[in-house]
Amino acid sequence: MIFSVNFMMAVNWTSHGVRSSRLVGNIIINSLEPIKGHLLQGHVPKAILISKHVATTTCWRSKSKMAGVLHKNLWETDPELFDLIKKEKQRQNCGLEMIASENFTSLSVLQCLSSCLHNKYSEGLPGARYYGGNEYIDQIEWLAQKRALAAYRLDPEQWGCNVQPYSGSPANLAVYTGLIEPHGRIMGLDLPDGGHLTHGFFTQNKKISATSIFFESMPYKVNQETGLIDYDKLAENARLFKPKVIIAGVSCYSRCLDYKRFREIADENNAYLFADMAHISGLVAAGIIPSPFDHCDVVSTTTHKTLRGPRAGVIFFRKGVRSVAKSGEKIMYDLESRINAAVFPGLQGGPHNHQIAGIATAMKQAQTPEFIDYQKQIVKNAQQLCKALTARGYKITTGGTDVHMLLVDLRNTGVTGSKAERILEDISIACNKNTVPGDKSAFNPSGIRLGMPALTTRGIKEEHVDDIAEFIHKGLELSKQVTAKSGPKLVDFKKVLENDPEIKSKVKALRDEVENFSRKFSLPGYDEY
Repeated sequence: MIFSVNFMMAVNWTSHGVRSSRLVGNIIINSLEPIKGHLLQGHVPKAILISKHVATTTCWRSKSKMAGVLHKNLWETDPELFDLIKKEKQRQNCGLEMIASENFTSLSVLQCLSSCLHNKYSEGLPGARYYGGNEYIDQIEWLAQKRALAAYRLDPEQWGCNVQPYSGSPANLAVYTGLIEPHGRIMGLDLPDGGHLTHGFFTQNKKISATSIFFESMPYKVNQETGLIDYDKLAENARLFKPKVIIAGVSCYSRCLDYKRFREIADENNAYLFADMAHISGLVAAGIIPSPFDHCDVVSTTTHKTLRGPRAGVIFFRKGVRSVAKSGEKIMYDLESRINAAVFPGLQGGPHNHQIAGIATAMKQAQTPEFIDYQKQIVKNAQQLCKALTARGYKITTGGTDVHMLLVDLRNTGVTGSKAERILEDISIACNKNTVPGDKSAFNPSGIRLGMPALTTRGIKEEHVDDIAEFIHKGLELSKQVTAKSGPKLVDFKKVLENDPEIKSKVKALRDEVENFSRKFSLPGYDEY
């Protein structure tokens, strides 16, 4: 009722000039408080669109004072783009997101990412910027650093961190740049065995990653039978290769790493031990798997996977005494200055302050009992999925999982990883094709990687996992029917999926099942986009 009265005042008084418009505007803004929450949630109440004037959550602006698109909503200025964003939201809501590196972040993180912090340049570190006007930006970055250390129970006298990396790959390149000279030697888990591109991947014909271009890398491998890292072979090869950095990190490996053994191998070769915990950082924060901080010199992470924060990166580095010489002299770590200089000015320009704010609030969330329960549930769901798929005849690499993901070896099914990924996408299950131990090519893999962080965020528990396993099984069985019509080539497989009426009908029926199931579980964030 109050809003209706104020609306009529606006219509009658705006003809009396700018001052009258501003007066009425202030009155209306006060009356908008009850529906302000709807605006923040992405709703566009029709009552707010008043004649030729636009009410915002910050101020009242008459049309004569508006600077074009600056004060309008995206759905007003670019409905074409906004429609695509809404469609992506709908896809996320209707489908099952099982890509192990994905998650659904919180509303508070999304609010940080769309805040005024985006506007500020702040090259340098807090208290030592190359620009003015960073009083509050400094406080936000300090807060992010403090909370990051607290989330992993680290002593600030023994550890520091840099929260400016744009994401995980830039963070890793900054680590190498800070620790070793160009063409320095590194060892990381081979990509086909579950490692990451940034751990030095190259092929016989080409250096794929910038890491392998600027540094000399030698991969270590898993045992082809068990799928487990062969630490003895790693130690043997390290003695020959003499790396300066050994990387303990994975992209698709479902068991906990033996950081103590990594430390022993690193010490034998006078190498730095660097852990890339991007995939498992949420599990580490919750304290439910072994921590790399007990044994490593440097630890990097993304913040958007199991940690469920913004798309960004963090580097942790040791401080204090590294070793004691025979003479008794203490040899100190000098990693702080080297890592910080590698991030800026070495590899990046101004930090993304909206991301850093997102890191700060995500690290606060990571210290709550609810977050610990969430991480425990991720592992329970992943282990339940292993059991459910094994019961349906599928082989799980390493025989199970200790973490948030699992790798399904499809070689005994006659279905390739590429075909599995495609058919599952068509029935609204998102996953990714992946190499399994013994694969000859990363471009023609024999497995699929499945992860549970995103679905667990939506409220999935063990009792729901059997339904998900059955959807996956039905999809893979349907892919066999497609292959029977298409033959072995992926391009022909796709043509049958897109054009065969019988197959299209079966795909639609299964997709409807999946989407009806998925809609039962809510997404965090804005309602419409």
